[in-house]
Amino acid sequence: MGKSRKNIVYGYRAVEEAFSSGKSIDKLMVANTLQGDTIQHFFKLCKASETPFQKVPREKLNRITQANHQGVLAFLSPIEFQPLDEVIARVYEKGEQPFLVALDEVSDVRNFGAIARSALSAGVHALVVPYKGAAAINEDAIKTSAGALLHIPVCKVENVFKGIKSLQLNGIKCVGLTEKTENSFFNLSLTGPLCLMMGSEESGLSPTSLKTLDELGKLPMKGEVSSLNVSVAAGIAIYEALKQRGL
Repeated sequence: MGKSRKNIVYGYRAVEEAFSSGKSIDKLMVANTLQGDTIQHFFKLCKASETPFQKVPREKLNRITQANHQGVLAFLSPIEFQPLDEVIARVYEKGEQPFLVALDEVSDVRNFGAIARSALSAGVHALVVPYKGAAAINEDAIKTSAGALLHIPVCKVENVFKGIKSLQLNGIKCVGLTEKTENSFFNLSLTGPLCLMMGSEESGLSPTSLKTLDELGKLPMKGEVSSLNVSVAAGIAIYEALKQRGL
């Protein structure tokens, strides 16, 4: 029992140790042949830590590692997630205006990495993602971000609604980028404490986000294409905010 490579832990004892030591776990895979108390034990560990839990054929685990995984395999995040309230407090304590980017179930790791790269370059203080539905922060995400994910804080929240409400309670205006509005994003005020929210690749911002955000804006589209890739749209939005904030 142990590790087959640096981001994977397998076997009952090693996976339990990863949970008990507070390591950031992206997801847990268990073989669908496991029964009874064993699978319930790991399900409870995942529920308590809000870790995604997936039952898969044992053959899938065998393809990931040929070691004796005992039907249990955890994917570790290469970064340590930071509490959102603590990040915001540090920014205010430095006398700065919080500038955050939240991702509403952006699931593609390359999009996630590209957004992180733009965010770090523009001085964004942190990325905010939900526990479920967010892209895994793995080697592909790190590579696409050109290492940005190793430097910019990433904060996980229980869900999008609670994340937005927490930001608003900290005096941060939450602005969503969406096609479901007539407001031009370029006409919005993006100064002061700010969080920009981007929606998922398939459906954009969730209905919950659309109802809860303070303001919505869309990027003007002049050509035949009706929408932009989320990482491209995020880059435009981030740098428009940076321009308004005095670069």
